Amino acid sequence: MRLKHLALVASLAGLAACSDPYGTGGGYGGGTGGHLTTITVSNNFFNPTPDTVPAGGVTFSWSNASNKHTVTWDSGPTTPANSSTMATGTFPVTLAQGTYHYHCTIHGAPMSGTIVVQ
Repeated sequence: MRLKHLALVASLAGLAACSDPYGTGGGYGGGTGGHLTTITVSNNFFNPTPDTVPAGGVTFSWSNASNKHTVTWDSGPTTPANSSTMATGTFPVTLAQGTYHYHCTIHGAPMSGTIVVQ
């Protein structure tokens, strides 16, 4: 029994070592070290927020939203384009190092978020 437990722990450690938490297998970076991080836009919230991500691509993904939302930038070292009003789909942006604040124009301050890009 102890040998099975050790084999299971070793297998899980091997899988964790091979995983890619930034999903760099596609999208941003083109194999040049970029990262892809996803922030969910749902019913009156962004998740996760605050979020700390590596510099590169961030994708906002609408998930189970029963009404429409936007991503509108309040501040940051650069000014990415704002999203259109959406109920489904994705909105990709490329962010440089710094802290960004954003909100949904429909729901205002209660639906806001922060991204720290390192």
